[in-house]
Amino acid sequence: MKKLTTTILLIFLVFAGFAQWPGWGKVEYKTMPSKILNQDREYAVYLPPNYEKNTDKNYPVLYLLHGGGGSHTDWPEKGSLAGIANQLMLSNEATEMIIICPEAGKDFMNYFNNPDWRYEDYFFDEMIPFVESNYRVIADKGHRALAGLSMGGQGTVVYAQHHPEMFCAAYTMSGYLYRHDNLFWIDFNDPVQKKVHQLVEDNNCVKFVNEASPEKIANLKTVKWFVDCGDDDFTLKANLEFVLAMQAAEIPLQTRIRDGNHTWEYWHSALYIALPFVSDIFRDNSIQQQ
Repeated sequence: MKKLTTTILLIFLVFAGFAQWPGWGKVEYKTMPSKILNQDREYAVYLPPNYEKNTDKNYPVLYLLHGGGGSHTDWPEKGSLAGIANQLMLSNEATEMIIICPEAGKDFMNYFNNPDWRYEDYFFDEMIPFVESNYRVIADKGHRALAGLSMGGQGTVVYAQHHPEMFCAAYTMSGYLYRHDNLFWIDFNDPVQKKVHQLVEDNNCVKFVNEASPEKIANLKTVKWFVDCGDDDFTLKANLEFVLAMQAAEIPLQTRIRDGNHTWEYWHSALYIALPFVSDIFRDNSIQQQ
């Protein structure tokens, strides 16, 4: 009985340590300087299983965005990022990639520019160049992708809308794609929350598509789009409107409306779809470049 108990304990420890097992992919927490935001910025980075071993190899990169009020630790700690990525990469369901989780502000800040918080400028002018200078990433459109949840889902769509020349894929989960005025947990009399949600509306993703010029529509078609939203999610209406706007503009996209709500249980499951989705695009682009 003692041997059986010891064996069970060892098995448990192996699975408990799955995310950080030596030789497998791992998450590291880092900081980088920002002149634009006038402060050091935190981020998490997932390095794939063979990153330290194959020092001559460069990797695709996925920027994985957290939601409003969240932080760079959300995907690693709440979304089991390392465990899921290791599982999918070791089974070849996903290609090895570097995954960057930025920190966009823990106090209802967001991914968009305003006079006091030029985060979008920081992301494109400082963060991406920093990542491409400090990690072995393949620094081109065909190997650079975005994904994110809730407000990070809007950040994903907006960044790909503003810079379609930079990203091959955009995967939005429960995207908060425009301002919702009937959410009981938002105090629109609070100046900070009011400002943040006005920025959300200023970057209304549905309006962007509806008002896009033919040239912008053509550029959006160069990105592979994926919309993933729960059937009980308060963002479902906005996501469906975005899908319809994209279809009306004849911009191809994949859509999944699955059972679920605005929860980590849903986003955890979405990662099992998102990583293979971007992986297929990375692989296709690598083949085309050969």
